[in-house]
Amino acid sequence: MAEYKDVLVYAESTNGKLSVITKELMHIGRKLADDLGENLAALVVSDIIGQQPQEAISYGADRVFTASDLLLKDYQTDVFTVAVNNAVQEVKPRIVLTGQTAIGRDLAPRFAFRLKTASIMDCVSLEIDKDTKRLLGTRPVYGGNALAVFSSEITPQVATVRAKAFPAAQQDSSRKGEVISIDAGIDASFVRMKILEKIVKEVEGLKLEDAAIVVSGGRGIGSAEGFKQLGELAVLLNGAVGASRPPCDNGWVPEMLQIGITGKIIAPDIYFAIALSGSSQHLSGVSGAKNIVAINKDPEANIFKVADYGVVGDWKKVIPALNNKVRELVS
Repeated sequence: MAEYKDVLVYAESTNGKLSVITKELMHIGRKLADDLGENLAALVVSDIIGQQPQEAISYGADRVFTASDLLLKDYQTDVFTVAVNNAVQEVKPRIVLTGQTAIGRDLAPRFAFRLKTASIMDCVSLEIDKDTKRLLGTRPVYGGNALAVFSSEITPQVATVRAKAFPAAQQDSSRKGEVISIDAGIDASFVRMKILEKIVKEVEGLKLEDAAIVVSGGRGIGSAEGFKQLGELAVLLNGAVGASRPPCDNGWVPEMLQIGITGKIIAPDIYFAIALSGSSQHLSGVSGAKNIVAINKDPEANIFKVADYGVVGDWKKVIPALNNKVRELVS
């Protein structure tokens, strides 16, 4: 039996280019591979293989495996699970990394099950145990109130990584690597679902997960009209608007703006938490924020326990004053 070695990154892509999470995986994947004294590989699964392999090499991959088939045009659980499972069995990596994305968290447990191994989900830290050479994955537990370290005794070790847990790898276009084509091992009989329609929702301004500054509101904002004032601040700061779950449930803002354990996980440089209590479910979505600025009229609100800066006051008075001051500073 061939020896398991190397670190393999499942490379998600958008419009023929590597996604941001893939570049972040290349960063931590490179470190893990170097710690093991092994290679970093990437796996590209798609209907058409474009420039992704060369792009993956420029971000640190030593080898890129490609699995191509027309059935892989759109993500479907059944065909992608088989394709990735076949690829991992052929490549035999020691570690497999995917992003904690809609695709990654659906895919990883499925191919891990077929490989008779486990998947450590939603990791915010990864390292190699110096004694055992096993992967140690740290992930939030109890609604984000604590961190726990997990490891698996079965190879390959599979882990999904939370977005923004690591910086993106630096690109070096001069790097050279090997591109290897492998059989996807699928046919039409694996397809049990048919995509009838795609609905693309356009997002104005910065995407929430890419913004360096996020202005977020909670239940205390009270209405969709209130979020327009938060939007003004976000525009002035070249940031994005976010929300806790209640505003999304009430229809004040689109669901795609929800931040938290059941929403998006973000790690901005500055996070404005306005009129939201600071539940553990919401805070788990911003645990990676570098600075949290809380604005709440309740001095006992939980958000102040985690905030770097706090303002006790009615947001209806604080935000207009803050908007005016920001306009003055940027004019």
